[in-house]
Amino acid sequence: MVRAIEPWLRILKEPEAYIDPNLDPVLIVPGIAGSILNAKMVKPGKKSEFGFGFRKLIGNLGINFGVNLILDLVVSCKTLSLDPNISIVVPEDRDGLYAIDCLDPAMLIGRNSVCYFHDMINEMTSWGYQEGKTLFGFGYDFRQSNRLKETLDRLAAKLDAIYTASGGKRINVVTHSMGGLLVKCFMSLHSDIFEKYVKSWIAIAAPFQGAPGYVTSTLMNGMSFVDGWEAYFFVSKWSMHQLLIECPSIYELMACLDHEWEHVPLLQIWKQIQDSNGNSTPILETFTPIEAVSIFTQALSTNELSYGGVDIPLPFNKEILQWANKTREILSSAKLPSSVKFYNVYGTGLDTPQSVCYGSVDSPILDLQELPFLDATYINVNGDGTVPVESSKADGLDAEARVGIPGEHRGILCDKHLFRIVKHWLKADHDPFYNPVNDYVILPTLFEIERHHDNKGKEVTSLKEEWEIVSEDEREAMVGSISAACVGDDLSSSQEAHATFIVHPQSNGKQHIELKAVSVTAGV
Repeated sequence: MVRAIEPWLRILKEPEAYIDPNLDPVLIVPGIAGSILNAKMVKPGKKSEFGFGFRKLIGNLGINFGVNLILDLVVSCKTLSLDPNISIVVPEDRDGLYAIDCLDPAMLIGRNSVCYFHDMINEMTSWGYQEGKTLFGFGYDFRQSNRLKETLDRLAAKLDAIYTASGGKRINVVTHSMGGLLVKCFMSLHSDIFEKYVKSWIAIAAPFQGAPGYVTSTLMNGMSFVDGWEAYFFVSKWSMHQLLIECPSIYELMACLDHEWEHVPLLQIWKQIQDSNGNSTPILETFTPIEAVSIFTQALSTNELSYGGVDIPLPFNKEILQWANKTREILSSAKLPSSVKFYNVYGTGLDTPQSVCYGSVDSPILDLQELPFLDATYINVNGDGTVPVESSKADGLDAEARVGIPGEHRGILCDKHLFRIVKHWLKADHDPFYNPVNDYVILPTLFEIERHHDNKGKEVTSLKEEWEIVSEDEREAMVGSISAACVGDDLSSSQEAHATFIVHPQSNGKQHIELKAVSVTAGV
């Protein structure tokens, strides 16, 4: 039976993948909650380990049961397990790509919502990249500080291994979100290693100056990665809050204090105060990022976790905040080596929280300790829904290009516009005339051409072509037309043409353009 089936298996086997041997290696570095983290326990009295397989932040039905098991405290600004028999590890399968591809490979329902770099990895392999040869991933414990020595040492070792495996080729680094802060910290603290191994760095949706509204809400109320029915399969919002309140990386995503914000991130609270006559009046109080620390401290002063029958305090951690402020100083002092090319892609077109407000004139706050249990409202700015454009563009580096793409913070990683830009910057398209800064926004969406002869023998050609222009600048909506005709010298031949050009109003950062043309030729 095996011998009979083997010929069919050979026929059905997938075609051999295209591999471009001239490509330089690429290392992909994910952002927060962008790596699979497995909890491993050493059984008492045994040296062997087994994996619980908990995805730290993106999990399965049983993860809420395991939250307390893998919740950690911070010692010297490193997140450690409450249980000494448990460690958190990042899987290294597929040369690091497994940990950043699909964040819960075992998940069947709602799987698309946990696919992270999956589409980009598939796209890059179609360009000729090969896993383990020219394409690598760097998963890491994203709860930790972006300047944690162990993480930076692992990144240095990863770069050295790729450089050696590729025969001395320098590496193109592609980062998403907080991965950009990790790489920038590495560049600042280990500039010699960075310059030796890195050829270019493409930062996608990086919160270079923080994600103010998103992080304020996270520290106060927690976060949800998905909405609707799919949220049932994930860690609850409040469990996420308890998981992240002791994570240095979250504090490092707070608004940068030294940045000159065009729109200053604020924390606003409607409070109820009483005058000397005992009358209650609602008043809106506004706090700058520095002033908001006292509000976090008061609001979270009684926050605690029950673990093993013991109530463990989990207040707003000022020691981690001091560490995070030092991290931001390191980030702001980073210098790009002259031999490394840097590119910045940022998301646009979505309402993005910048300032956060609790309470209302009709429902003022009586006690600040109510805040963790209340829903916030937001003052939004332009961005990708998580990171404001202002933060993402302010990289402080000598960039080769900065390009905005309409899209959502994670969804942008599946965007064909992004693929086209990244492919060019990696020199995987072999097209020297393409300019991502200008040309990427013109996207052909339709091309139809038809020729036939009518009953009088005239040749009729009809053309229909459509594009989408993706741009921050809106072109004026218009309809135009042009006609032309000519007759041959002997009057036996003629040609005429008519074209209509339509520019539609801009919608969601895109502007649709149509061209319809018809030409009629006789006697030629």
